Amino acid sequence: MSANPGERSPSTAPGADGDPETWRHETAHVNGVSLHYVRVDPDPATVDGATEPPLVVCLHGFPEFWYAWRHQLSPLADAGFRVVAPDMRGYNRSSKPAGVASYRPGELVRDVRGLVEGLGYARTHLVGHDWGGLVAWEVAIREPDLLDRLVALNAPHPERYRQALRQSPRQVLRSWYAVAAQVPWLPERLLRANDLAAVGRMLSDTVQPGAFSEAEIRRYKRAMATEGAMTAALNYYRAQFREGVGRELRALVGRDRDTTVRVPTMVVWGEQDRALGTELLDGLEDFVPDLRVERLPEASHWVQADAPDRVTDLLLDFLD
Repeated sequence: MSANPGERSPSTAPGADGDPETWRHETAHVNGVSLHYVRVDPDPATVDGATEPPLVVCLHGFPEFWYAWRHQLSPLADAGFRVVAPDMRGYNRSSKPAGVASYRPGELVRDVRGLVEGLGYARTHLVGHDWGGLVAWEVAIREPDLLDRLVALNAPHPERYRQALRQSPRQVLRSWYAVAAQVPWLPERLLRANDLAAVGRMLSDTVQPGAFSEAEIRRYKRAMATEGAMTAALNYYRAQFREGVGRELRALVGRDRDTTVRVPTMVVWGEQDRALGTELLDGLEDFVPDLRVERLPEASHWVQADAPDRVTDLLLDFLD
């Protein structure tokens, strides 16, 4: 698969939320959509001016936006990386194309390739949490030539997840929300109710008190309240469900795909995740030959907020 490099809009001043001045807001026009992202560059005095700094792209999950990586942006840039954290399509300030088909995994993979090539790179380190991690896995499976290294945080390998749903009634029960998202319009209404109270409850379900401040939760709510964002975010689940049904049918006739990941990979897992069990790590080496697994017993699904320093240290060590 190929994608034409996207165009970038000039950087703008940081937002009015007290973000560092080094966090530049830009827009990439790729794959038929506009992706807003925040870019943080290393200090020019600390890098070789003759070459571009290595790229790290960080993908957020649900119900997040680029700000999910607030604790990691500057430390990664200080270590010499150019760090880019986009609002994935459908979220916050990025385009929100209509229809479930616009959120199929193939489209999300093409977005990542377009963003990387639009930034002038042939390869990147890719880091993803939750839905961003699922997209990162798909990039590694479908477009391994695009990646130097992969990091997935509390996001299961797609085939291992599929196995778990077949074998583990507990994981099926834990995944109730993905089935509930298939209902038209009702999930949107429930999630928007009472000033997006459900979003606040999700983000408050952490191990470490204060992992999300009230001001931060307000930012997340504001991003999810953007017109069209809630339906777009739920369309990720709807598109994935339909794709999963198709894969099961193809498997029945022996036409399933190869899901081996052939790039060096680190999986970071907050073990207090209520939705994704640690059994999803079992047998993962069958799909990822070059694998490193880091378990964080005192972290929840929101691992980079519960244990920000530890996650940052792991990223710096693995990507160096």
